[in-house]
Amino acid sequence: MSGIRNRLGRYGLWRMGRDTDPFFGILAERHGFGSVWYGGVSADLDIPARVLAATDHIIVGSGVVNIFATDPHQVAASFHRLQREYPERFILGIGLGHPERTELARRPIAALEVYLDVLLAGGVPADRIVLAALGPRALAIAAERTGGAHPYLVTPEHTRRARDILGRSPLLIPEQRVVLDDVRTRALEAARPGVEFYLRLRNYRRNLERLGFRTTELDSAAPRVIDALVVSGTNAGVKAGLDVHLHAGADHVLAQVVTPEGEDPAVDVAALAAALDLA
Repeated sequence: MSGIRNRLGRYGLWRMGRDTDPFFGILAERHGFGSVWYGGVSADLDIPARVLAATDHIIVGSGVVNIFATDPHQVAASFHRLQREYPERFILGIGLGHPERTELARRPIAALEVYLDVLLAGGVPADRIVLAALGPRALAIAAERTGGAHPYLVTPEHTRRARDILGRSPLLIPEQRVVLDDVRTRALEAARPGVEFYLRLRNYRRNLERLGFRTTELDSAAPRVIDALVVSGTNAGVKAGLDVHLHAGADHVLAQVVTPEGEDPAVDVAALAAALDLA
């Protein structure tokens, strides 16, 4: 992973997978981000494929492919297609998705191990896979069997704990919500709806409880919870918020820029790149 680690740099972008237009990936590359990741990627890896075809060098990641909604044999075949066409530019992120949504998730760790077995037997290099690992068991599997971890909806304290479990070598690539607004209260309210959705899902709730948040705080999406999960500001302020993850042990931080529904992200991507001294 050392080659990809160096090419990633410090900062990337994360985008919801329903955005199938490669324009966001083009923006990310144009403004100097090292990677762009897409949530909710299907087994054919169609969204990463479109972005890779439209760009020249940026690394593209899946954040993530849901193991309960996809066939690992098909994912392995899709990976090899991208590797042939765009060598060393794709990282396969896989994860458990939302366990509430499938009966198959009663034994999630066992299911994850089996899915990994198929990918590895199908020739997908271990160091090109990362897990959406939150808890200690999943992080241990990421360290032992893959190239690292891509945690979602986490705090810098989780990043510190994850690095302790992973050890030095595996990649650690957390996602971080970002609102480009110097008015903190307004920024937190802008991010609140997206955070509240995940606070209803038990894997994220358990992780936040491990980090010291109370059940009552998660039920009500208390200000302390939102505050811990959102970076805001412009210029030096937003850079400092992302850099806390790097100081805690992350190799690369993915900013999920929160913008109003339907708003063109180009302005905020350019502003974030300027704040981070990119390009």
